Amino acid sequence: MPVILDTLTGTEQPPEPKAERPEAQRALQETEQLLDTLPTILIGLSQDLRVTRWNQMAGSVLGATAAQTRGKLLEDTGIHWDWDRIRRGISACREEGVSIRVDDVSFVRTNGKDGVLGLTIHPLTRDGDVFLGITIIGADTTERKNLEQQLTQAQKLRTIGQLASGIAHEINTPTQYVGDNTRFLQDAFADLMDVVTQQAGLLRDARSGPVRPEVIRAVDESIRRADLDYLTHEIPLAIRHTLEGIDRIAKIVRAMKEFAHPGREDKVPADLNKIIETTLTVARNEWRYVADLVTDFDRSLPEVSCHPGEINQVILNLVVNAAHAIEDQVKQGRMSKGVITVATRRKDDWAEIQIRDTGGGIPEAIRPRIFDPFFTTKEPGRGTGQGLAICHPVIVDKHGGRIFFESEVGLGTTFTINLPLDKQAV
Repeated sequence: MPVILDTLTGTEQPPEPKAERPEAQRALQETEQLLDTLPTILIGLSQDLRVTRWNQMAGSVLGATAAQTRGKLLEDTGIHWDWDRIRRGISACREEGVSIRVDDVSFVRTNGKDGVLGLTIHPLTRDGDVFLGITIIGADTTERKNLEQQLTQAQKLRTIGQLASGIAHEINTPTQYVGDNTRFLQDAFADLMDVVTQQAGLLRDARSGPVRPEVIRAVDESIRRADLDYLTHEIPLAIRHTLEGIDRIAKIVRAMKEFAHPGREDKVPADLNKIIETTLTVARNEWRYVADLVTDFDRSLPEVSCHPGEINQVILNLVVNAAHAIEDQVKQGRMSKGVITVATRRKDDWAEIQIRDTGGGIPEAIRPRIFDPFFTTKEPGRGTGQGLAICHPVIVDKHGGRIFFESEVGLGTTFTINLPLDKQAV
């Protein structure tokens, strides 16, 4: 029988198992109570994916009690959530033996409304390779997601507010020549109607007998006043320019509408090239006076599952930053105009976006901080330090992508974004 040392007398004493057992039982009960009352969803599954644990929060959020679910296969519990993503997550957890994060899982809340869950699926193993079961931990993130969307939309509208004067100018320019061409067409129509009226008098005279000389003179005079050769050349040009102006206005308005749209909670397949073109249209007044824009789009790039509105915001932030970097060089007399190059391509299983500028580059001392919230080197009123801070979580956390940069002082900076093309990703 094992013995223990009495720390007071120094003599060996036999253990007291009967006294320890109630204490162990109480500790186990307290642990069970703690797990049951955790403010977090906690679901335990056996090797064959039957429910072994279902705490109070799981019942409160998912609408089923422990008594109703214990011992059942997970798929027989009647939970209304995105089963495809849950199955893929569990499968990846079992096969890889690692914890799998599954964010933005849609489900039906107990009030019947749609909600969003954030879950982590943990493997339970013995000796690192014997699979024993699974633990699912998570929370109802609906309110947080709604708040994030509101903040994102607020940031987007704030950006639009900052770009408003430039956008107004972009619309005003084509509007002006549409108006000028329309007034020209109005005057030209009046001149042509004078010619038509005199031609009608000539036709009446011809029908009734010999044409009077004064009628012929009136027709000649109306043609001279109208300058038909000039109108024949200029009217088609005016019509073409007017249509181009209307198309330009429509493109700007359409881009604004797409950019300002709050978007959807779920990712959707989207054309990255179109997203970028929309953003460049909205931001045109930011770069047109300081830089030439070069686009190099891979038109064969497949659609990417993403949040288009948030990708819009990221591209806008990077393009505006590039324009500001070049503008600083122009103001210092180091160049008359720079170049911003925006390119897309497929790189293995990634869709890659590159935004390159010929600005002054990023000083090495501040490079580790550029994605930090509220960090900015711009003067007050020109930047809040939120642009790049927003880019990083949108690309990395929400899209499972990568964002990084290369910079050389005096030569410029290139930002690279990689978004995954693998649609089977959890």
